[in-house]
Amino acid sequence: MSDDHFDPATYREWVRGEIPQYDQLQESIAAATAAVAATAILDLGTGTGETLARVLPLHPAARVIGVDESKGMLGVARDELADYDVTLLVADLLDTLPSGPFDLVVSALAVHHLDGPGKATLFTRVADVLRPGGRFVLGDVVLPAETDSAVIPLTEGWDRPSTVADQVGWMADAGLAVEVLWEEDDLAVFSADRP
Repeated sequence: MSDDHFDPATYREWVRGEIPQYDQLQESIAAATAAVAATAILDLGTGTGETLARVLPLHPAARVIGVDESKGMLGVARDELADYDVTLLVADLLDTLPSGPFDLVVSALAVHHLDGPGKATLFTRVADVLRPGGRFVLGDVVLPAETDSAVIPLTEGWDRPSTVADQVGWMADAGLAVEVLWEEDDLAVFSADRP
């Protein structure tokens, strides 16, 4: 992924134009974190901080590490999240994850850039940094069962969504108990708990 794929200054407007259910996706992710008593959170693909801006009011005392490979996007996130205890790191999703343990790992619209083996590897790494009883909440683009349900434009070589069933399988293989909380067109929100 390149640092300049998205313009941090226009990303928020752009993403809402490309993904009509963007705000619903973000609200579903935040709602899925509410039952977790989170004091340590990891955000994968922080971008401009939109996901954390919705999650952190539910966990205001949490210590957070956010990772994204775009320094420019993290600059916007730093301003957005200035009222919280957030450390932002420039890193790729397939780099070694920050050491946990974390009560909560969240990710929105980042994991679909990985191929299938990359997703499976990431899910194993996520399981490894979650505390027992911790939760991974993923909201992302998926390959829908009905191809005419695909509404989000994809860029070949950049976007690599997988099916819901494949991702549930990879999370289960990583030792996580998975539930699909919301699915619409080619978007889904997963909640995966570490027993």
